[in-house]
Amino acid sequence: MKNFVGKHLDDTLEKASIELNLPKESLNYFIVEEKKTLFGRKLEICVYTLADVVEYASQYLKNVFANYGLESEIFARIEDGIIHLDINTPHNAVLIGRNGKTLQALNELTKSVVGAYFKRRYRILLDINNYKIQKYEKVARIAKRVAREVQRSKISAKLDPMSADERRIVHNALAGMKNIKTESIGQGHNRQVTIVYDEN
Repeated sequence: MKNFVGKHLDDTLEKASIELNLPKESLNYFIVEEKKTLFGRKLEICVYTLADVVEYASQYLKNVFANYGLESEIFARIEDGIIHLDINTPHNAVLIGRNGKTLQALNELTKSVVGAYFKRRYRILLDINNYKIQKYEKVARIAKRVAREVQRSKISAKLDPMSADERRIVHNALAGMKNIKTESIGQGHNRQVTIVYDEN
């Protein structure tokens, strides 16, 4: 991350583009300060890369864990524009919580903190010792089992409320099934997937 100062946004981005040797269109930035002075307008922007976002999110989590005296290692990767933060720790029970509720809250908090700092939303997924991978596999198995029952009975069924990433797993897992359509309904933490029988 680096700050650049100028009078106008376009000129300031041009300056950043030249110094960082990156195309202007590829720059991520947010406005740090914008004000009028005796000598005209002053604009300060912070230019950053996705790697800076990853580093900020990772460091935030490290600080949270350190404050509670919890050991951890964080491995970051980016896939399809999603920032994955895989956490290795001996404190599974504490950080995952019952039915993954603590992990989900930590995920939402991290997204909120990162979004507030960089002034835009990023898709971030936390996992602890492969808990999420195993949960996704379980969610997909349950969804397929329920979908087969819907195919047989032709009666729609609702799954339990789940997080956005888990709902996405359900939609993807059932996307190719004959006579099956999925819909997300509800609001917030009560949002759930309905598996609908579709004649088409």
